[in-house]
Amino acid sequence: MTAPTDFTLAGARAALARREISAAELTRAHLAAIEALNPRLNAYISATPELALAQAEAADAALARGEGRALTGIPLAIKDLFCTAGTRTTAGSRILGNFVPPYESTVSGNLLRDGAVFLGKANLDEFAMGSSNTTSAFGPVENPWKREGEAETFLVPGGSSGGSAAAVAARLALGATATDTGGSIRQPAAFCGIAGIKPTYGRCSRFGIVAFASSLDQAGPVARTVEDCAILLGSMAGFDPKDSTSADIAVPDFAAACARGVKGLRIGIPREYRLDGLPAEIAALWEQGMAWLKAEGAELVEISLPHTKYALPTYYIVAPAEASSNLARYDGVRFGLRENGEDLKDLYERTRAAGFGEEVRRRILIGTYVLSAGYYDAYYLKAQQVRALIKRDFDQAWEKVDAILTPATPSAAFGRDEKQDDPVAMYLNDVFTVTANLAGIPGLAVPAGQDVKGLPLGLQVLGKPFDEETVFAVGGAIERAAGFTALPALRAAA
Repeated sequence: MTAPTDFTLAGARAALARREISAAELTRAHLAAIEALNPRLNAYISATPELALAQAEAADAALARGEGRALTGIPLAIKDLFCTAGTRTTAGSRILGNFVPPYESTVSGNLLRDGAVFLGKANLDEFAMGSSNTTSAFGPVENPWKREGEAETFLVPGGSSGGSAAAVAARLALGATATDTGGSIRQPAAFCGIAGIKPTYGRCSRFGIVAFASSLDQAGPVARTVEDCAILLGSMAGFDPKDSTSADIAVPDFAAACARGVKGLRIGIPREYRLDGLPAEIAALWEQGMAWLKAEGAELVEISLPHTKYALPTYYIVAPAEASSNLARYDGVRFGLRENGEDLKDLYERTRAAGFGEEVRRRILIGTYVLSAGYYDAYYLKAQQVRALIKRDFDQAWEKVDAILTPATPSAAFGRDEKQDDPVAMYLNDVFTVTANLAGIPGLAVPAGQDVKGLPLGLQVLGKPFDEETVFAVGGAIERAAGFTALPALRAAA
């Protein structure tokens, strides 16, 4: 029999339905794995064993009555950016270190509605700002993968959803919620050898998710397989009147699309993504992905996305500007950390200086600068105009192709101490992912190979707005062709 922590989400769901394992047994196995490995990986900020076991017992009772839903009894990690009623929600920041929300985010509420079991809150870069999961006030997350011959090198899991990705890869959860503002689902998924999708902007409600950049943030799942991501997204998605940007569009059967195949589809290959200095192994994997899809009956079409070269600078104006506005609410008066001051202004300054980490302060300063008088037109307004051009590039591409294939990241996971002193080098990790956020389109990362040191590498599938089904179909074809079965060095014992 499969070890409880080695199930895929779909496999666990089938085993629960056949009574081969109980939800309580499945949950206890994952809690034991968390207890054994989390002290090293730091994938969870808070584990919630009592809550998880109570939910598992309720799931077993529901299954016994024949009332199982889509996720009944499935143990998940919840990124600590989603408000969870009665459970501490920190956003990885000292300023929210003791915040216990009185309400549930819509996405986590949807998962609870469908019977999911919450194992705990996953670590993340502070306020989701980072590509390495080293900016958390609760310490860095370690990638469970190791370079061959370098067992002691601390590799980052990617960010900001590094805790979610590390937990799933290390078998500390069957799946996890995540968020993606510029690549924060897809990059850690690729670094950790799992799948992850950023759906179309508006597909999942943002209500109850601690905001970073409101026009870019989007919730999505990470899981071990493309099908598992599709199952999770089916529960997470849906219209929510509490979010003014939520799309009132029906949620299709994403899981059914995974086996659809790609015969007859036109797959775009953007020439602008062939970057100077792109590592040979990344370029080779991309070529391999093209060959796989062509062999399955897809047509490859070279396309141009001419404004791609402006995506990173545009993103790093728009996102900090929105962060500067969103994070103004953390003032020490209404909730969260409060430092005493001689007057109100001093209280604000002391609270924010003590509560925010270095990267968050950097982005607030950048954002405040580009929104200030005299610079708004030169920077923020110009960035919004370029963003419109980036979206137009994709709109024109969809007239020729059904989906787009690119690398997911410009490298495999890197060491904790290898890029940390250079913010620009860190920001370049998002070079293949930010365009999807700026254009509001779906993007899926699929594990497809390994580098010369044995670390996982991913491919990215981009799709038309609200056409996640085609994205899953292409991702499923890549997954089957790649046959990726490698496992991380640090994972739950069988």
